[in-house]
Amino acid sequence: MFCPKCRSLMISSGGQLKCRKCGFLRDFTDNDSPKGTKAGGGRAITIIEDEKEIATLPTIQITCSKCGHNMAFWWLRQLRAADESEVRFFRCCECGNTWRQYD
Repeated sequence: MFCPKCRSLMISSGGQLKCRKCGFLRDFTDNDSPKGTKAGGGRAITIIEDEKEIATLPTIQITCSKCGHNMAFWWLRQLRAADESEVRFFRCCECGNTWRQYD
């Protein structure tokens, strides 16, 4: 979230968002919290949950282990250190099963 006064990045401070530059304070709203996070290995991983967002993702021919359908949406996330490869996520176009593939 960016400060409405000076456009600097705001940080979390005592249950509010605070601007580092000008000191502007604002309470958290529902739009400020990340949506669709699932814990994995002690870290939160953002998984795409919005159906409108899913429909715009590229597709690939890959077999779903749950239903056997051969088409899935895919996207990349950097979960490990910057010098390691990204993780590719897949979501079946038919049943919605989500899985990952490491390079």
